[in-house]
Amino acid sequence: MLYNSTENKNEVVSAAQAISQGISKDGGLFVPQELPQYTLDTIKTLLPMSYNERAKFVFADFLSDFTSEEIADCVDSAYTKEKFGSDCPAPLVTKKYNGNEINIMELWHGPTCAFKDMALQILPHFLTKSLKKKYDGKTAVILVATSGDTGKAALEGFKDVDNTKMIVFYPEDGVSPMQKRQMNTQKGNNVNVCAIKGNFDDAQTGVKKIFTTEEIVKLLNDNNMLFSSANSINWGRLLPQIVYYVSAYCDLVNDNKINLGDKINVVVPTGNFGNILAAYYACCMGLPINKFICASNKNNVLTDFINTGVYDKNRQFYATASPSMDILVSSNLERLLYMFSGNDDKLVAEWMTQLKTTGKYEVTPEVKEKITSQFFGGYCDDDNTKSTIKKLFEDEKYLCDTHTSVAINVYNQYVEKTGDKTPVVIASTASPYKFSHSVLEAVSPELICDDEFEMVERLNKVSGAEVPKPIAELKNLEVRFNNVTEADKMPEYVKNTLGI
Repeated sequence: MLYNSTENKNEVVSAAQAISQGISKDGGLFVPQELPQYTLDTIKTLLPMSYNERAKFVFADFLSDFTSEEIADCVDSAYTKEKFGSDCPAPLVTKKYNGNEINIMELWHGPTCAFKDMALQILPHFLTKSLKKKYDGKTAVILVATSGDTGKAALEGFKDVDNTKMIVFYPEDGVSPMQKRQMNTQKGNNVNVCAIKGNFDDAQTGVKKIFTTEEIVKLLNDNNMLFSSANSINWGRLLPQIVYYVSAYCDLVNDNKINLGDKINVVVPTGNFGNILAAYYACCMGLPINKFICASNKNNVLTDFINTGVYDKNRQFYATASPSMDILVSSNLERLLYMFSGNDDKLVAEWMTQLKTTGKYEVTPEVKEKITSQFFGGYCDDDNTKSTIKKLFEDEKYLCDTHTSVAINVYNQYVEKTGDKTPVVIASTASPYKFSHSVLEAVSPELICDDEFEMVERLNKVSGAEVPKPIAELKNLEVRFNNVTEADKMPEYVKNTLGI
């Protein structure tokens, strides 16, 4: 299995190099040259397996330069009962909303209570093994732009990992108080956290620019370092996400919710497009998926793109109750465009240049037709986000976070519009306690107060939903990082932090 850059398919690398490097030299993203093909017989062999066994099976098809022992070590070190609370890190919970059965895939049982743990607990193991294969002796400098969850999950995954240094940038006013505290209390001698004056897109653009700045790359090389990424632009981040869609399908068959071969719908609340793209890759590999329902908040750039074929980030940016999706530049969409354009790297590079220079691009009619035939785009504002949380709690006594609520609301829109009641898996991306203010406001607004941890306790009393241990312990942790920088000063911040 080899990998190409979406913006220069003449650049061909191994899995280990794609993971180590994170992003192509030209700024493109690495994608597999071909996808493994799974028949129903293949899926049948996965049915009796545990989550970890399914993960090893899938990874073996993508990481051909890793030994089976190396893959097993990565998986068994990442997905432990101690970290995820059970042998199944991505359990399915079945509820009803508006009379429709929904299978909620809870992806937030890891150490930071967000779906990013599913990838970022294993990425450090992928990366350290990849570095030994390709860049033995070098220190990987991992730069992360986060809208909230990636930052903490990356920090937790990489803390005190040998031969790595990590710097996380987040928008100063664009994350929840709980997300900010999770990052700023992070332990580890090799990690650093800094807020930027700007939004997530400013942070993401800044990180991508630093990656491709020759002066900084040379400075790193002179100091025996190289850049890598823990954002979903890194293939090692996206690959683990494919596994949980495959595993969820197997669980539905085992639970007699569907028969082997039946199609399902998948609903994903997404801003950067990586989580839903992983589901699409799983479908291309042979997983029977009927429709990909892309759920956005008021920053509905993806909704408009799916419906019109025009990607236009020139619009008002909103800080919403679902901040992890407050994004106007969806990095992983580039990978889908590469596939849908017939691997036309020059066309993709042209679109990405237009996005950087004018803030918009329009895909060809052929690409638009492929998108609209397979994807449904919808969005949900904050009022509807909170009313959906309230209704689900009142009807089912089930508490969900704001991002999961967006997904449920958009799924309801989809059913009302199409009448399609194909069995569905809804990706639940965070614990409700990460967004206690918004969730409490939805279920018991009279209990809102100024103390984030007091609201956690009040939400627990109202709902009976268990407070995850990592959140309960946050209150007493020491704040280590209070750094703030201008977005255009990010390169200087990196150089000063690394001492180069």
